[in-house]
Parts: sequence; structure tokens; C-alpha cells
Amino acid sequence: MPRPRMRTYARRTLTTALVAAATLATPAAAAPAQQRTAAPVSRISWSACSDAEFQGMQCGTLRVPVDYAHPRAGSINLALVRRPADDRAHRKGTLLLNDGAGGSSIEQLRLAMRIGLPSFAGAMSRDFDLVAVDPRGVGHSTPIRCTAPLKPAGITHFPHDRAQFDALVAHNRAFAADCLRENGPLVAHTDLTSTARDFEAVRTGLGEKRLNWYGIHYSTLLGRTYAKLYPGRLRTMVLDTALDDTTTPAERIRREAAAAEEAFNRFTAWCATSTDCALNGQDAAAAYDALVSRADRTPIPTADGSRTLTGEDIRTATQDYLTLSGVTWPALAQAIVKAQAGDASDFTYEPDDTLDPVQVQIPACLDTARPVTTFDQLTRLRDDLARVSPHLGGAVRSWTALTGCLGWPVPARPVAAGTPVHGAPPALIVQSTHQALTPHSAGLAMAAQLPGSVVLTREGDDYSMFLLSQCVRDATNRYLTTRTLPAPGTTCTD
Repeated sequence: MPRPRMRTYARRTLTTALVAAATLATPAAAAPAQQRTAAPVSRISWSACSDAEFQGMQCGTLRVPVDYAHPRAGSINLALVRRPADDRAHRKGTLLLNDGAGGSSIEQLRLAMRIGLPSFAGAMSRDFDLVAVDPRGVGHSTPIRCTAPLKPAGITHFPHDRAQFDALVAHNRAFAADCLRENGPLVAHTDLTSTARDFEAVRTGLGEKRLNWYGIHYSTLLGRTYAKLYPGRLRTMVLDTALDDTTTPAERIRREAAAAEEAFNRFTAWCATSTDCALNGQDAAAAYDALVSRADRTPIPTADGSRTLTGEDIRTATQDYLTLSGVTWPALAQAIVKAQAGDASDFTYEPDDTLDPVQVQIPACLDTARPVTTFDQLTRLRDDLARVSPHLGGAVRSWTALTGCLGWPVPARPVAAGTPVHGAPPALIVQSTHQALTPHSAGLAMAAQLPGSVVLTREGDDYSMFLLSQCVRDATNRYLTTRTLPAPGTTCTD
């Protein structure tokens, strides 16, 4: 894979390998009546995949309602790809691949196959059918497409006066109106609950009694939501890089900003000692700060001249450069050096080309309560983040989601979080000690909601750890096949 896409390649490789660990579970206790709104039962339509990279696999489609409260009012397609277990005689079930929040699981599977998924997956691909499902609104399923830009030039997510704030809100409203015109009611029904109900339709369509779940980042919340809505229908749950939505949205942003800032500081410490860092021998933090200040004064162009980048743009792109120390840290240093020389192109690459930013933003506006509605409230939170995150300034995913939802016309419908989920299996939660996307404490918060769960800690800075750590792979495959969890307090150091 070309170097500019190495971040995508490594992270999606991890995600896909991880995701390969998601299996279907068994129906047990019934969910509350309002959660069990029945939709017309639909079968998955399977055929041999024509895509050469999916040779020997089956491609399928499944019709599901747009709105489960009105199941006959319209439907959309879900796209699936199934790779049969290598050892059919000892097959243990289906492994459901899903990343959610704008990520195409099918494209993740494609990347995993390119790097030889069976060679490193072990029991995952040997004992389980792998089924990749693109969530509603995403990728090969009925996708959300909008014609208006998500964030055009001249719009800032860090407004410093009321005029900038008003311009941001007006743009968000216009963007939402465009998306509603282009996509209809699907825009209002890409929330966690609707997506979880789709996976119950997938379970039924597959004819499985129980699922095994492998969720990464957003899909840790999706898996927990599914387990709560459909108790007893999961056999196992592997959750990698769990998120914590038990706190207030503002506190969640503060914690994410602090985690990203810590990751940045670890990156600069690495630069001071590693010759793999293009800034080795310099003060990397000072170089970065100077670059951001320069770009805020005079935006830096890309090589093709198609756009210029402000300091805000550079800060916003940095968090995803911090997620895989062995791959993205060297790339971040090179991006800084390149921008110092007058080419900011490396800060424009989408760090995950299986992910659509629009398809990320719209669910965020539905799944998270909106604690900020005024310029004064936003200013106070922005100032808090500047203290917590002096280098990145709080330019993290959850801040972008919050500011992108200001003025959004569709009300938020966040799921209730924090109480024990009865009927869920004890989960294996894999959490790094230092991660730019979420703190280690988020794994503990997730475990507290899933009785009997264990947090497997991995010492390090990385996201999607199945590919990187033999210790994590061994623990994951042992759990998937035998449902045996590691001892509480276990830490992987490889």
C-alpha cells in the first residue's frame, strides 16, 4: 500500500482482524415491548461474490426498515460479505464484522484479506464464518450522501467571536437540510438503537441463535446497545478500545482531549530518542506549535494547490496520526517536516479511507446529548480544553462532533448508559494504557456495565491491538473459542 495510506492500511488491518472476531448469539430474555418493534422478516439474498478479492465468499443484501417504529413506511439495504470458516467440521458460529459510525466493514475485510487474514487470525478465521456488514447509511449499504460540504472554507469549529459562531450554526443547519433532502428519513434514523436493531435482523437472516461480537471504538457502544436490547443473543463480546458514554458529553470531550494530548507528548518524547523520527534532534513539540501558529497566520497550501490548511486543520488531523505508534508516529513527523517546507498535503489525507466523515457526523448528532447551544457555553468549554490540551487545543473527534451538531434540526436520542446490562456475556475488553482516542479508564467503565467482564490491558499507545500483539491474539482466540477470560489485571507487554 502506498506510504500516504499506510495509516489507513495498518489501522484498518487491525480493525478488520479484530472485527473478524464478532459472532452471533442466542435469544433469551425478552427486551421491553417498545424495544421489540417487529419488522417484516426478510431473508438475506446471497450470491457468489464477483469481486476477485472476495473469491470463494458470498455477497448478500438484506432489507430492513428505515424506521423500526413504522416498519412498513420504507426500507433500506444492508450489504454483507461472508467468508466461510476454514474448518467447517469444527465451525463454532458466525463472526460478525462491524465497525459502525461511518466505517465500511466490507472494505475493512478487503484490507484484511490483502494482508493474508487467515495467516494471522488463528481461530477467528479457522472456526468462525466471518460476516462483514456495512451499517445503515454506510458504504455498500444504502449510503447517506450529501451534496453540501461538511466543513467549507471559512467555517471554523473553534469560533472566537459570535459572528464565527453564527456562521457555523447557519452552515450546520444548511448542511442538515441538504442531507435531509438528499436522503430523506434515513438521516434521522442512523442512531445506535436503529443500527443495533439491524444486527438483530442480520442474526435472524443468518439463522444463528447467538452472535459473537467484535467491536472496535464506536462499535463497543453498539455492541453494548445490542446486548441491552436483545439479552442472551450474544455468546461472546470482544471490545477493543472501548468508549465511555457514562459521563456527560462535555466531560467525555475533556477526557478524550487529555488522552490525545498525552499521546502527543509521548510522540514528542519518542522523537527525542528515535532516529525513525524525521524531527529527531529538534524540539518536536516546539516545531509543531510553530507550524500551527504559522498556518493560523498564513494557511499552508497543498502540493496540488487545491486548498490551504490552517492551524486548526493541522490540529484536527493530528489525533489520528497518534493511534499507531509504529506506523503513524513516523508519518506524523514526516508530515510536519513536509508542511514546514510549504506542503501541507499529508494533513489532508483521510486517515481511514474506509470511513466517510459525513457518515460519521450524522450518527454523532443523534447519539450524543448536546450540552452546548450558545457561544458563551462553547467558549467556556473551548478554554477548558486549551488548558487540558495546550498543543492540540482540544481538536479531537468528539469536539468536531459537538460543534458539527450545533443547530442540527433533528433531536438527539442518546441511549441510557451506566447501569448493568443483564443478559450480556462477560466481555473481553482490550484497552491500551496510552491511546489517543480514549483513556484506559474507559475500558473499566465499559466493564462495569457488563457483569463478569475483564479488561485486558496492553501496555502501549496503539488502537486495534489484535494485529500487533500475540498476547492479545492468544487471549482473544481463547475467549472466542472457549469463553475463558484472562485473569483480572492481566497486562500484555509485547
